[in-house]
Amino acid sequence: MIQFAALTKSLWRRWMRWIPIRILSSKHRPRISAHLKSLSPQDRYLRFGYTATDEQIENYVAKLDFGRDDIYGVFNRRLEIMAMAHVAFSADPQWATCAEFGVSVDLKLRGRGLGARLFERAVVHARNEGVALLFIHALSENTPMLKIARKSGARVQREGSESDAYLTLPVANIDSQVNELIEEGMADLDFQIKSRAQQFAQLLTTLQEVRQGVRESRHKSSV
Repeated sequence: MIQFAALTKSLWRRWMRWIPIRILSSKHRPRISAHLKSLSPQDRYLRFGYTATDEQIENYVAKLDFGRDDIYGVFNRRLEIMAMAHVAFSADPQWATCAEFGVSVDLKLRGRGLGARLFERAVVHARNEGVALLFIHALSENTPMLKIARKSGARVQREGSESDAYLTLPVANIDSQVNELIEEGMADLDFQIKSRAQQFAQLLTTLQEVRQGVRESRHKSSV
């Protein structure tokens, strides 16, 4: 009974901090571009290792390979991407069991654990895909990212202004595969709910505009 209560409490804590993370596809390129362009020059510098211009960001987004890599996003109620992660799998068969992780979070949502949750989500999927080593390349001043890496047990090596983190992943099992399926299903449901809510809000706005037009028309005709 004590073990069951402890397990229930652990699961409850886990889902209380759950954040809907959805897999992105090529249709989300405009939203991805908008998110990255909204980053400050300093955040662009930390994300890409240089202060990327809007044009460079557009080139990056245009070259995203959704068939090979995995890109995840966290949406707000207006279906804007507020945080995203890119898990890049090696195109070289020799390094097929390796992948690289990159993340960006909107300034307004810092300190809520989005980066850590995106990393956890990426780790589960990479593990299920047979990745044995997850690699993070970051500027040494990117302390939030390096903190996430160290907390996960990654080995961090610093060379001047840049650091590399290496996280060895365990072999996938039933638990990791089921967890990923649940994550994907709940994230898709969350997105559908937000999408329907946005459509309903747009419908209400349209109806209000029509009603206002009718009122103004009546007022003019009565004058």
